[in-house]
Amino acid sequence: MTINSQNNISMRKPKIFNNPERFIEGWYWVMPSQNLRIGEVKPVTILGRNLVVYRGQDNRVVICDAYCPHMGAHLAEGRVEGKELRCFFHHWKFNEQGICVEIPCLDEPLPIKLKTWPTDEEYGMIWIWTGETPQHRLPYIPDLAEYEFDVAFGFHFVKNCHPNVVMMNAIDAQHFNTVHQLGLNIVFDKQEYHHNAIIFTNITDPRRDSNFIKLIRAFSKHPITYSICYWYGSTNIVTLGPDFLGFHIMFALRLLAEGKTEGRTIFMMKKRRGILGRLFNKFVLWLAKVVGTNFVKGDSKIFQTIRFDLKTPIKADHSIVQFINHVERQKPLMWGTWQLARVREVEPQENHNKWRDDLTND
Repeated sequence: MTINSQNNISMRKPKIFNNPERFIEGWYWVMPSQNLRIGEVKPVTILGRNLVVYRGQDNRVVICDAYCPHMGAHLAEGRVEGKELRCFFHHWKFNEQGICVEIPCLDEPLPIKLKTWPTDEEYGMIWIWTGETPQHRLPYIPDLAEYEFDVAFGFHFVKNCHPNVVMMNAIDAQHFNTVHQLGLNIVFDKQEYHHNAIIFTNITDPRRDSNFIKLIRAFSKHPITYSICYWYGSTNIVTLGPDFLGFHIMFALRLLAEGKTEGRTIFMMKKRRGILGRLFNKFVLWLAKVVGTNFVKGDSKIFQTIRFDLKTPIKADHSIVQFINHVERQKPLMWGTWQLARVREVEPQENHNKWRDDLTND
């Protein structure tokens, strides 16, 4: 990337960002925990791969490939027995590691293993890791990693564009003034937290007179913090408000066919003690949901019609370019197969140095 003039930037076309056939290895949401009862098995399709998810009698969730390795029957037609899943067709049974433990017509089962995937539950949601071994815990806010949260589900949505494009909206400083008319001067400071996570932070002047700032000022005169922690280019956690009042909104997205997006929002606050603390959190989370739902309405129509192509980046797009660079450096998997993308189909690692994000007007 080079600077052609004071405000214009030239940049190399991304190989992973906004690619409908690529996603980053990581944790992705599957379904709300409350949607899967003990002893229940359900079919799910995540990032183009057909899976089944079940909850054993020990309350643990297991996710495995959808089809029985015997004749290909769909395992969602089967039943849960203890911590194990039995196929409906010929009653082969698999344990929580996917190992075949029983074939009714044989004295001993064959050495067959059904593919299972790492799972976890947090924020009221079931999650899946799309690789062999998780490299770290579920998405979190680094400064609040050890805290417990009260959570409230927001809205479920489908957008007509790639999750990467939806994600960049939170750091598109221009659109806060054009679409949302906030009248704010936002400049983000970037921190590469680690390979899969990047943080953008801004401190907004609370003296500005936009309606949104007036609402926050009704609760506090302290500086208003606005930061975003991104994971895998498709999940972020937005932190907003003065420290004592701060709440967090998780946007958990995943890629659908044809480069579309399915997502859920989760509103979170650090747990407070006592009845008054719980009531306070409940009220703030309710208020955040109301304000947040109305706030994103202006963006919704954009995501239904946009055909993203950053042909003419300018200095105001600095943070967006940094975000694209971050995505390009992560491990890309192929939609549907979850196999590592071939080297010739993505930009080689040594070429990532050509993506410079230290943009200046010098």
